[in-house]
Amino acid sequence: MVHSAFNRTLRGTILLNRIILFNSMDQQPVVTPEGYKKIIEELNILKTVRRREIAARIEYAKSLGDLSENAEYSSAREEQAFCEGRVLELEHLLKNALVIQHSTNTSAVHVGDTVLIECSGKELQFQIVGANEAAPQEQKISNESPLGQALIGVKVGGSVLVDTPRGKITYTVKKIL
Repeated sequence: MVHSAFNRTLRGTILLNRIILFNSMDQQPVVTPEGYKKIIEELNILKTVRRREIAARIEYAKSLGDLSENAEYSSAREEQAFCEGRVLELEHLLKNALVIQHSTNTSAVHVGDTVLIECSGKELQFQIVGANEAAPQEQKISNESPLGQALIGVKVGGSVLVDTPRGKITYTVKKIL
């Protein structure tokens, strides 16, 4: 009984992942060439290495006996569901992504550009990337973030006022790299 309830939950999780994935299809994902390459690498690892590791964990858990109260088996199946959901997400992303090349036009900020901006006397450098590649700790901000949206189209010397949790902050574009 528990096993079939778990399978329904697992199918529900996969279905939920697909619903979320396909509901986000109205926006074409934007990625840089480097981001596209990272997606391909992650997908390859998931399909080859992770699937084998998870299958081995499932087989080991099955060897332990009763699956209805087997935490190891449940954990491995949950990991399998997550892995398969991520594979679907990455395949969709690769199929539909718009790969943005670094612009040689440095008259205004575009997705893929690295910009030097000034805020409250401090200089900050960010690369504007698609939402799937955003990594603030690596100075990569999404084109869909408030700052990223505000910077798109701004010329060198131009300023933008961005609404942040700390209030409105002015950023000035110093240089497009």
